[in-house]
Amino acid sequence: MSLSRREFLEVLAVAAASGLSFPGLTAATPLSVTKTPSDFYEIPNYGNVSLLHFTDCHAQLLPVWFREPHINIGVAGMLNKAPHLVGEHLIKQFNLQTNSRLSHAHTYLNFIEAAKQYGKVGGFAHLATLVNKIRAQRPGALLLDGGDTWQGSATSLWTNGQDMVDACLLLGVDIMTAHWEFTFGAERVKEIVNEQLQGKIDFVAQNIIDNEWEEAVFTPYVIKQVNGVKVAIIGQAFPYTPIANPRHFVPDWSFGIREDELQATVNKAKKQGAQVIVLLSHNGMDVDLKLASRIRGIHAILGGHTHDAVPAPIQIKNPEGKATLVINSGSNGKFLTTLDFSVKNGQVKGHQCKIIPVFSNLLPADPKMSAYIEKVRAPYQKKLTEKLAVTDDLLYRRGNFNGTFDQVILDAMMEHQETEIAFSPGFRWGTTKLPGETITFEDVMTQTAITYPTVTRNELTGERIKLVLEDVADNLFNKDPYYQQGGDMVRVGGLKYTLDPNQEMGHRISHMELNGKPIDAKKKYSVAGWASVQPEVKENIAIWDLVAEYLRDKRTINVKELNQPQLINVKNNPGFAKPAQSNQKEKDNNPRQNGHS
Repeated sequence: MSLSRREFLEVLAVAAASGLSFPGLTAATPLSVTKTPSDFYEIPNYGNVSLLHFTDCHAQLLPVWFREPHINIGVAGMLNKAPHLVGEHLIKQFNLQTNSRLSHAHTYLNFIEAAKQYGKVGGFAHLATLVNKIRAQRPGALLLDGGDTWQGSATSLWTNGQDMVDACLLLGVDIMTAHWEFTFGAERVKEIVNEQLQGKIDFVAQNIIDNEWEEAVFTPYVIKQVNGVKVAIIGQAFPYTPIANPRHFVPDWSFGIREDELQATVNKAKKQGAQVIVLLSHNGMDVDLKLASRIRGIHAILGGHTHDAVPAPIQIKNPEGKATLVINSGSNGKFLTTLDFSVKNGQVKGHQCKIIPVFSNLLPADPKMSAYIEKVRAPYQKKLTEKLAVTDDLLYRRGNFNGTFDQVILDAMMEHQETEIAFSPGFRWGTTKLPGETITFEDVMTQTAITYPTVTRNELTGERIKLVLEDVADNLFNKDPYYQQGGDMVRVGGLKYTLDPNQEMGHRISHMELNGKPIDAKKKYSVAGWASVQPEVKENIAIWDLVAEYLRDKRTINVKELNQPQLINVKNNPGFAKPAQSNQKEKDNNPRQNGHS
């Protein structure tokens, strides 16, 4: 299936919209290509070093729907900048054509209609076809996996990550780093790395240190020969793993950003003759943008964690006055990035980068990967396909605040646990369901499949509830990216509150109400939750069983009210948008805001 010349030229225009250029790293000029490819995935060759990158697929072996956020608020130095641009703001910044494949891939706009027109995205069988096609065009290209690959589905949980390990081996991944992989526990990760990936996939993470021996747990970096050029790939695992996830899964390891160690690693790779140096990062894009401004010698950061689908690289001036490219490749197998360098006389002379949407209806399924996926899913097929309910609404998660699928989880917890309030984690993984679709048990697992799923019921004072909300808000809106952990705001059921993202810690949350009455700081309230990071959690139902029971009982899902905070001081923020009404029941589920600018 071919695209029009206009759509192809749009792809080229996006590649050119990568910010300012700095000495020492110039972009190729895609529009100088005289031959128009006949197909969307015919990417013109450039240079002599090619890297392919995907990240945050969250164990999605099959094609999915995935709606990008309409709220991704940037504050302080990140205001008015990618990745904190949504909808029309992002389209304008990156010169996308409205109502096109690319605008659909990168924004929430007209999501239901566009999804029906353009079809699902991702799927490992379709990704494999694209990877093989591009590798055939670019001999020696390296395939890099940015992490969050082994977690996010029922089969990944039930096979202890094995389905995704084998899928990545079949896909031909060369190098990977990690985050959610560590929630399978240190022993399981070491077993996979030392026994199954050895000699096949390099697992790199320069920032993970053994607490007892004070030495690197994993290989910090690797140097590969690509068409005679030495290329260093340095690993940067998620720096806040023991905080964002249970510490007891990795009790003997410390993480962190470790700027000094990273600079020393870059210098060491240079001394070993590396002509191209790339950081394979799971920091989150805001962190990577700051890091790029502080570390010398990195040509590009291929990043993940925050699921940002930014259409082109951002160029950041580093301390040498040169440019470091900062690239994010979205999530859920929805994008594959190709990054080409022209290296001559030991120096990088230019680059070409494409962030390519993976449309499953444009790419035939790879037969070997399809057969593997069918085989690995077969033992679980009956459970996966159990029909629980039908949704009248668009169900999605991604966004700074509550999503409609999150609201379903909150409502289920409050009803089952008989609580006044519910908290659900601000995870950025979890796919989308269109109105009229059947919700299966697999869909529930796609929102909840973690190794610490127990539902909790607690009595918390109003004061404690405010502290919880303030703490999570600071993780999201701290003015210093190094203090951000990359998730979205905790989803809240029952409780109403006001939030000002531009305030400081302790002053963002106000006007907390329950059933129209102000929250009493000293009074205790019943609160349901799940995904506690504490080592000891009272035995209770797993979240997926609770939600499945709720859906079986309701049979039809209609989200009556999406419980969102009232936002202030966001009126002109380009990371805040109000979705248009749709005759397909995409509701205006925007947080209220009081008009302050």
